[in-house]
Amino acid sequence: MMTGTPRAIITDIEGTTSSIDFVKDVLFPYARDHLREFVRAHADDTEVRHWLDVTATEADVDRADLEALIDTLLGWIAEDRKATPLKALQGMIWADGYKSGAFRAHMYPEVAGRLRDWQARGIRLCVYSSGSVPAQKLLFGYSVAGDLTSLIDGWFDTQTGAKRETDSYRRIAAAIDEDPADCLFLSDVVEELDAAAEAGMRTIQLCRPPDTCPSNAQHRCVSDFDAIVV
Repeated sequence: MMTGTPRAIITDIEGTTSSIDFVKDVLFPYARDHLREFVRAHADDTEVRHWLDVTATEADVDRADLEALIDTLLGWIAEDRKATPLKALQGMIWADGYKSGAFRAHMYPEVAGRLRDWQARGIRLCVYSSGSVPAQKLLFGYSVAGDLTSLIDGWFDTQTGAKRETDSYRRIAAAIDEDPADCLFLSDVVEELDAAAEAGMRTIQLCRPPDTCPSNAQHRCVSDFDAIVV
C-alpha cells in the first residue's frame, strides 16, 4: 500500500479505464472509414485547416494537395502513428459518431464508481492519453456509464509531450500545481509508468483480464480500479 493519500490521480485511457478493443475495433475503423469524406467536406474550416497545415509540415507534403494530405493521414492510421494532427482530426470525426449515436464509449464497470469515490474524497482526477483532449472528453462524455466529464479536473494529450518521456509527467504536475510525489499515475503500459516514476510520481499498473500481473512487476499491479487502495 502506498504511503498517504495522493492529492491527484492521473489515468491513462486505453487498457486502463476503457478497453483497447473499443478503440481498436470501433473508434479507429470509424475514423479511417470517414476521414476522406470528412476532410473533403471540412477542409476550409479553420480548425481542420490548421491541422492539415500541421500535417503538411510534418510530412513535407504540399499544403494545397488535399488528396496527398488525406493519404498521409490514412497512412498514419495504418501505422498507428501517434501524430498530434491525426489525433485532433480523429477526434472531430468521432464527435460526429458519438453525437449521432453510432456508438458509446466502453468504460470498465467499476471505473465510474471509483472515480466518483475518489473525487468525493477530494482527490483531483486527470486524464493523460495519446488521444487528443477533445477525443478524451467525448469518450468520457458519451460513455456507457453516462457523462463522466464533470469528474475530471485536467485533460492532457501528446501536446504536453510523449507518454514515455519523463518530462511529460513533470509538466503535468506543474500544470496542476502538485508535487509529483503527491500524484498517482495509472496505466497498463510499463514504459509510461517508468517515465512517471522517474518524474517522481507514484504508479500503479493495470493488468486487465485475461492479462495477469507479472511476477517480476516493477510497479504495483492490480486487475481493476476496485483493487486500488488510496
